Amino acid sequence: MNLLAPFINGPIAHRTLHDVKSGIPENSWEGLEEAISRGCAIEIDLQLSRDGIPVVFHDYKLNRVTNEIGFISDRPASELEKIVLKGGRKGIPRFDAFMSYIAGRVPVLIELKDQDGTLGDSPSVFESAVCKILKNYTGPVAIMSFNPFMIEKCAKLSPNIPRGLITEVFKQDEWPNISKLRCDKLTKISDYFTAGATFISHDHMDLKSDEVDRLKKAGATILCWTVRTQNEDIEARKIADSVTFENYLPDGF
Repeated sequence: MNLLAPFINGPIAHRTLHDVKSGIPENSWEGLEEAISRGCAIEIDLQLSRDGIPVVFHDYKLNRVTNEIGFISDRPASELEKIVLKGGRKGIPRFDAFMSYIAGRVPVLIELKDQDGTLGDSPSVFESAVCKILKNYTGPVAIMSFNPFMIEKCAKLSPNIPRGLITEVFKQDEWPNISKLRCDKLTKISDYFTAGATFISHDHMDLKSDEVDRLKKAGATILCWTVRTQNEDIEARKIADSVTFENYLPDGF
């Protein structure tokens, strides 16, 4: 399933349209409201609660963006919903509630965070939970992950939802739980076709790579992460079909 036009026709706000200094945390209800008010597509991250419920959150630990400590996977969703995000007024969103509220008003690009720490082939509890929530969703939506196995499973569970890989130069010092051989394979984006992907979201600093060029020529849609200035935006669009942005407002917003 190819990525839909709404993701290509406009930029995508990274972790919702957030601005902590203005009381709008990342991956937040406030960031969603801001995006809807401007008609802006959003990218969000999903983690899994202790009781198997997907929640909108980037990190594995609570420490950075809340005043709590510990792993998000150690808390039930009912408890996570009550943990207020730093700089905001509301708790960590449940994914099902988030999508019900969006109801197709803005495009949603969903990153599934790897759950086993190795980008390996772990049980598909997370993917099943996400795809179940999206089963009857009718708005523009797409799924992506650094983990090709997760995307391959989503291809089987939800074949009509566009799927992609998040890609970069995988350096072993940044991915210490992954072997050099696996890092090299991921850097070459070797799993693109076996995962059933139709797009990549690539590090904007590496868009001129041979791997990106090869996939672009093969018909892949090219997104990129994360541009933080208008100049970076202009440069990225020389290759990328669309950009994921933060810390500035692109033209038109």
